[in-house]
Amino acid sequence: MNRYETVFIMTPVLSEEQAKETVEKFKGQIKDNGGKTVHEDHWGLRKLAYPIQKKTTGFYQLLEFECEPEQIKALDLELRREERVIRFLTTKMEKHHVEYAEGRRSRSYKSEAPQPKKAKS
Repeated sequence: MNRYETVFIMTPVLSEEQAKETVEKFKGQIKDNGGKTVHEDHWGLRKLAYPIQKKTTGFYQLLEFECEPEQIKALDLELRREERVIRFLTTKMEKHHVEYAEGRRSRSYKSEAPQPKKAKS
């Protein structure tokens, strides 16, 4: 199995619940096709670089998953059919990309944890 990363933008007119339903739909499809979700990250409502379908903002979502290469076509087809998704991009993660992503996650989790105060000498 290969590791892939998909970033998709959902229309801003969705409620938080509808956005979560959409994400769960795609996670379920990955799982149903024999893959597994490694990491997901909800980036929230962000401004778009340029208008898409007359919208200037969108809910961004990142899914990192492992699956067989032939399953990507089915996932891409579902992303295209979903009316709530206005853009998406799926990339295959190479060895260095995987290492970078895992390192980035571990650094961001460490920075969120409270840091101990240093004693003054």
